[in-house]
Amino acid sequence: MLNLQDWMITIGVTALIATIFTLGLALKSLKNFTRTGPQLRDEILTHYRLELAISITRLMAWTWLIAFALTAIGTTSYLGAQKIMGQASDFLPCLAAGVLSALLLIGYFFTHDLLYLPANIEASSNYRISRFFPLWNILNPMRLKVAAWLLAVIPTTIWGAAAIGSAMRMDWMNAIIFFALPVFSFLLYLGTRQREPQPIKAGARNEQLNILMIGSDSLRADRVNSGYHRELTPFINQLSKQGTHFENCFVPCARTAPSLASMLTGTWPQRHGIRDNFVAGEECAMNGVPTMVKVLRKAGYQTVAISDWCGADLCKLEFGFEECNLPDDQWNIKYLLRQGPKDIRLFLSLFVRNPLGKRFLPELYYLAGVPTTSQLGRDARAAISKAARDGQPFLINAFMSTTHGPFGSEYPFYTQYSGADYSGNSKFVMCGLNEPFEVIRQQGYSKEKFDLDQIVDLYDSCVRNFDAEVEKTITHLDRCGLKDKTIIVIYSDHGMEFFERGTWGQGNSVIVDDSARIPLIVVDPLTPQGKRISQVARTIDIAPTLLAMTGQSPASIGFDGISLVDVIRGKSSMPELNAYYETGIWFTKIPVLDDDHLLYPELPDLLDVPNKESATIGLKPAARELIRLAKDRALRVGQWKLVRVPCKSGPKWHLFNMGNDPNCERDVGKEYPDIVEALRKHGSEFWLN
Repeated sequence: MLNLQDWMITIGVTALIATIFTLGLALKSLKNFTRTGPQLRDEILTHYRLELAISITRLMAWTWLIAFALTAIGTTSYLGAQKIMGQASDFLPCLAAGVLSALLLIGYFFTHDLLYLPANIEASSNYRISRFFPLWNILNPMRLKVAAWLLAVIPTTIWGAAAIGSAMRMDWMNAIIFFALPVFSFLLYLGTRQREPQPIKAGARNEQLNILMIGSDSLRADRVNSGYHRELTPFINQLSKQGTHFENCFVPCARTAPSLASMLTGTWPQRHGIRDNFVAGEECAMNGVPTMVKVLRKAGYQTVAISDWCGADLCKLEFGFEECNLPDDQWNIKYLLRQGPKDIRLFLSLFVRNPLGKRFLPELYYLAGVPTTSQLGRDARAAISKAARDGQPFLINAFMSTTHGPFGSEYPFYTQYSGADYSGNSKFVMCGLNEPFEVIRQQGYSKEKFDLDQIVDLYDSCVRNFDAEVEKTITHLDRCGLKDKTIIVIYSDHGMEFFERGTWGQGNSVIVDDSARIPLIVVDPLTPQGKRISQVARTIDIAPTLLAMTGQSPASIGFDGISLVDVIRGKSSMPELNAYYETGIWFTKIPVLDDDHLLYPELPDLLDVPNKESATIGLKPAARELIRLAKDRALRVGQWKLVRVPCKSGPKWHLFNMGNDPNCERDVGKEYPDIVEALRKHGSEFWLN
């Protein structure tokens, strides 16, 4: 017979432990309160106090549910053991079993992330990750597998034995409950399991070419298929032998939103209106310019955008993707508040990197600074299999944060280049980037403040991680029988500066090209031969080129860029193109700016929430004009690069000969004043717009 008293004790103890744990974690989170996202003025945050309260309550509810489940494994195992021995349940042993169960399971999930994705711990920890080095040193995949096996087998064995024993005593209610526990646990496991999609052979198709774009945020051009001292992209290097590698391709602004806008509309920022990442309201329409996505969709293509936290702009901006497998707007104050303060966020983030977490807690699944490289790769491969099954031409754009700061790649990649003797705070991921004020403060630091060699090693590990995921995805495409019918594009939204000109990050300088220059490889199945193009290309040329390759007519659409299809297919030589690029918003005064440089207030005074209901963070109208005037700008024409630096005393012009000075170390403007003047006139539409 079902002993209600035993089950009441079990349920009561489980609920008690979950409640105490949840309240304790919530109090600690509020005591050391932090939030994600940029710094904002107090009056903005005050408006969303109720939203914050609702968000924390919601996170507490999820914390309680997870804590209840973790504790219940121990308490029900204790009850099952008591049933096997024919004894009644007692409060204190039940309490001890529940606490032990919760601690062991939390410890397992923590150590799992510490080994496989330490960036997830760093993103929400109030403590430097260096504190966990001794624990990390004893971890390895086999030990974690053994721990997982024990944590699964022990309670399952007890439940099974209790179910059999109860059935033998004709105690059917207890038998059913104890039998249901492992079944429920197994179903929960299946719900969190991430399966590798199976390739589906494509059937008869029409003659339209597909497009598969695979990008990585902040991927430098000099790390891909180049003479870099490490071979970081062996697969992409081999892939490029079947396509065209544009070695000097430039973005108009080395920030994600304006770069993607120019890439997919084929227009300059001055035309589509997206000049930095803080885009709100009507700006998302991009002044109504046509997009490559909408043209292909009208032509019958499936259009799919897949990304993690870095790629929310792919659907926030009105590109026209039919399917968006990515987060909501990352610059939305309600979205950011739903991520909660650090301690409660850290606990929940241990359990959300799976399909159930993506469904119910997407704000934590897509937490900024935590790449979802392998999950995103599986999503891309699932989209390819679906397209193969449907038989419809497709545009799939998979955009990853793999190489974005703080450079936290997955295991074992982050161990590949990092020195074993390094024991600083950037052991697994660049430290100091998980607080809004830290990000702004670090922008103003000089090179000496950073463990730069270690950070570069971490970055290179991320590049290697990206290459491995590209290999899996292209292999899957081939197994679906689609590689010979698909244009493959490897790209980035911008590069990364590592103090080549006294700054780190992206979009802070146009004198060096490490931010504005990206890798661009286009593999055309109709022309499977490798070539390298050293002349200047622009990302505004990508949309017209891909449309022309798929049989569309880009000339009738009105792009600023041009089609390079004849270059790719060997019908013409590369034309001489002019590349324009500008800086993004400086979060603070960066070290290399002259005292005479035009400045504007720091980030909190620039930002506003124009629509309190939609809660998207944008720029104040007055700030937008200040930022536009203060942008450094560059124009590449042939071997020459002219840079305009806006100053209080008037603009300063710098001329560099890229033919013999690719690192822009010597200003030759005074030697060639006629060229400076000619380029000033040639770029008149860019200098002030």
